[in-house]
Amino acid sequence: MGGAGVLLLLLAGAGVGVAWRPPKGKCPLSCSCSKDSALCEGSPDLPENFSPTLLSLSFVRTGVTQLKAGSFLRVPTLHLLLFTSNSFSVIEDDAFAGLSHLQYLFIEDNEIGSISKNALRGLRSLTHLDLRGNPFQCDCRVLWLLQWTPTVNASVGTGACAGPPALAHMQLRHLDPKTFKCRAIELSWFQTVGESALGVESFSYQGEPHIVLAQPFAGRCLILTWDYSLQRFRPEEELSAPSVVSCKPLVLGLRLFVLAARLWGGSQLWARPSPGLRLAPTQALAPRRLLRPNDAELLWLDGQPCFVVADASKAGSTTLLCQDGPGFYPRQSLHAWHRDTDAEALELDGRPHLLLASASQRPVLFQWLSGRFERRTDIPEAEDVYATRHFQAGGDVFLCLTRYIGDSMVMRWDGSMFRLLQQLPSRGAHVFQPLLIARDQLAILGSDFAFSQVFRLEPDKGLLEPLQELGPPALVAPRAFAHITIAGRRFLFAACFKGPTQIYQHHELDLSA
Repeated sequence: MGGAGVLLLLLAGAGVGVAWRPPKGKCPLSCSCSKDSALCEGSPDLPENFSPTLLSLSFVRTGVTQLKAGSFLRVPTLHLLLFTSNSFSVIEDDAFAGLSHLQYLFIEDNEIGSISKNALRGLRSLTHLDLRGNPFQCDCRVLWLLQWTPTVNASVGTGACAGPPALAHMQLRHLDPKTFKCRAIELSWFQTVGESALGVESFSYQGEPHIVLAQPFAGRCLILTWDYSLQRFRPEEELSAPSVVSCKPLVLGLRLFVLAARLWGGSQLWARPSPGLRLAPTQALAPRRLLRPNDAELLWLDGQPCFVVADASKAGSTTLLCQDGPGFYPRQSLHAWHRDTDAEALELDGRPHLLLASASQRPVLFQWLSGRFERRTDIPEAEDVYATRHFQAGGDVFLCLTRYIGDSMVMRWDGSMFRLLQQLPSRGAHVFQPLLIARDQLAILGSDFAFSQVFRLEPDKGLLEPLQELGPPALVAPRAFAHITIAGRRFLFAACFKGPTQIYQHHELDLSA
């Protein structure tokens, strides 16, 4: 027997057709009442003055436009509640709060904008729910219903989809909740840091997250920390570093090191031997080899911390510097005469690798063998690559390759070589930075001539899909991105060469709400 048949039997048993009316004030004017039942047709709103022993209540073709939270708190004895031929913009959370004895809920042949995910909360005696005849839009707004239905001990008639077109006329019970993608993220502007910057790095020291900015025009490495009182980032310490291009932090227990790679005046190592002390310059780094640094990276080789500094001059050479006693000293020169613009450390096949991009040839991949880097291969079809950054997802290693004009690229390691996976248009790009923020693998393609574009990796496709543009305020010549998490809040830093550093906050949005 269908829902309507069950309803007719219940209404007949309850004596809805009997012309008896409760005492004055217990049956609203727009309703017909019997001893324990009421039928309200054409009522402009939800009546409230019912018998305290009411068991059955029906609303037909009313002027009610929404069911708000607690709409039926004054009739807690209800066992049956019916709505038919109504038009509701929304059925709110806790619309049926207080109906702990309700067994039958019929919401049939209505026009409903949305049903909030907690609308049915508290109906612990429910045995039958009928939602037939309601033209549902089967998008993220019905996901909660698909997930809720298998968890209750009630028979549910869920009806069919009116849209979107691809799902029109499909029964809700045939939809697979796993196919719905109802979680979204958004990066919204949070704060501006006044000076321009070429680089940004995050690190943790003594349990506190920090950010360091390479600010060449201000001539410093600026370390930022979180101000818990003001709920903003504030400067903690600055290191004098004219013409700096990279400030690379390294934490070893209680000691903090910062490598300041500088275009002129020589690169330096700064050190803080213990908490409470300020950073101080302790070493000039390879002055005869590092003539025009363009990038610096940290890597660990055989359990030893090392820096690799990419040198873009014709006479200099990219240099590997490893810890030896209190300082860092040259261990190997790489790729001389090639004017390297970028270095990227990564692990392939369980072994350390180094990828160097240069102005003179395709990116070259080196592997660590017997205490030194040896050339392994280059990357085909990758001319004019300014920088490379890698990320891992699903057991695969991906590579983001930045090209200033043309197409930046995404490649995947196949066990012997990086193979082209995807091309994305570049409009003056110096950075294509992958970032794992919470559960989201993002990649941000900077632009000097348009909005910078945020992409998100779609695991099902294995491709980067557009997510949002960064701005306003617009990023002016972005050069680096980094993220940091503080007290459960996630922030993205965008270092800009021709404008201030911008800070964005990462938000998760539930589209099924």
